[in-house]
Amino acid sequence: MRIRPRASLGRILDDLGTTVLDVAASPGDLDAEVTGVHIYDPLDELIVPEGAMVLAVGVQGAADVCALLARVPHAAGVVVKLPVDVDERVRAAVLETGVAVLGLTRAASWAQVAALVRSLLAEGDLAEPGEGAHGDLFALANAVCALLDAPVTIEDRSSRVLAFSGRQEEADQGRVETVLGRQVPERYLRLLDEQGAFKRLYQNREPVYIELHDGSVINRVAVAVRAGDEILGSIWAAVHEPLTPQRQRALADAAKVVALRLLHERAGADTQRRLRADLLSTVLAGGADAAEAAGRLGIATARLCVLAAELTGPPGDGARTSGHALDRASDRLSDHLADYAADHARSESERQRFCDALALHVAAIHPKAAAALAGSVAYAVLPLTPGGGEEERAVRVAESFLARVGPRHAANVGVGRLALNLAQVARSRADADRALRVLRTRGASGQAAGYTAVHFESLLLQVSDVAAAEEQAPTGPYQRLLEHDAEHGTELAATLGAYLDAFGDVNLAAARVHVHPNTFRYRLKRLTEIGGLDLSDPDARLTVQLQMRIFGRQH
Repeated sequence: MRIRPRASLGRILDDLGTTVLDVAASPGDLDAEVTGVHIYDPLDELIVPEGAMVLAVGVQGAADVCALLARVPHAAGVVVKLPVDVDERVRAAVLETGVAVLGLTRAASWAQVAALVRSLLAEGDLAEPGEGAHGDLFALANAVCALLDAPVTIEDRSSRVLAFSGRQEEADQGRVETVLGRQVPERYLRLLDEQGAFKRLYQNREPVYIELHDGSVINRVAVAVRAGDEILGSIWAAVHEPLTPQRQRALADAAKVVALRLLHERAGADTQRRLRADLLSTVLAGGADAAEAAGRLGIATARLCVLAAELTGPPGDGARTSGHALDRASDRLSDHLADYAADHARSESERQRFCDALALHVAAIHPKAAAALAGSVAYAVLPLTPGGGEEERAVRVAESFLARVGPRHAANVGVGRLALNLAQVARSRADADRALRVLRTRGASGQAAGYTAVHFESLLLQVSDVAAAEEQAPTGPYQRLLEHDAEHGTELAATLGAYLDAFGDVNLAAARVHVHPNTFRYRLKRLTEIGGLDLSDPDARLTVQLQMRIFGRQH
């Protein structure tokens, strides 16, 4: 028996089901390997990698489909919005090129189908053919669907869809939105929460019948998926009436099988994540093993930019308060430690989801892009095609990522300079770290910066680090002004800073420190006398201004 590769067109269609994609015209088998997703734009030069699934945005009519097939003979499939105009010309072109034509449901957006396919492809990343378990989860969903005679979804604790069965078109609009978005819509989550559905679900070990009370004739039966006392997720079936006792038992038994599958997937995902993180860390560090690691990631010969992304949101409330809680009665210490551990686990999970989002985003830009979490920073290596302005292009990728995750995550991204070879990747990573540090020092959030744009600020931070490490202190005029301010409660150093920042414009500087210009002139005269500073000397101005920038950061 011939085994289809995990990323074959047929397997993707099996996983997504006819709710999303259906075959309009096939060359015969659907064993073509899918290597990525390409969105067709008639205004761009058409360069489609072998094995790509081409999303034919705006293509309608048999003639347009035939013309596109002729231009992408090495694609795995072409996706056109339903209804697809298939005639003898289209069938002949499909047979000649070997490229299947698929129909996309009108309810789905191109962004949704691109995300769905890319997530399926990402499941098999770094795995050998046949090793992935994602297809098994979809097979389980279909098996449960057959047992219950009802369309089924398997969801995690956050109501994200892990897998779904066929026949979703038999359910209601809410289920269709759930499948297409791979997430239960917010309005349904509120409805279920208000009805106490989740409380009932997680308190019971048997399936529960849930009436939606939203005007639909279709309700839900759900069962929690558990591993001991840990809730891993749930199975949801769209039904017209409560299940029979026999089907209740079948659903409860299915939950146990799904629990084993989810535990297996979690272990596999953790292993693959650690492997990818180790490989990427080796590449970023450079050295003798970098070439082999880059080869396994598929980026050995690429021109790369390194992105360093970091969440900027405040720590969880529990993480902040648990330190105070430790001072309370000792008989409650274990409870507080447990709370602290839970907060820490949630933070780690949030960072990992953030890194996964970054990995998915850069993979949409280039199929060989890689991302992994190192401490609290998510690093990505982004291969870029030659053409100049690579760092600027990488910054735009970072900005689009921040715009996408903005509603859920407050974050910054630093972008390193272009690495023309593996030996320069470590430098690009250091650049990205420094750019990220500049954003952190500014107190920025939701911003991206290339190293070139923040080069001088980064140099000042490095000089400040050296001064702090060597316990150096201000000298000369700046030292004398600081000592006078400390002794007499004056603000001569601040006056000097305002004057230098205003390029010697006394009126502007006075307005910034909220004093009369005459008062400001008097203070300026006093500080030159006390500090022994000649403001007409450009070297003296530069010296004191650099000291203010460097030593000011240490305070």
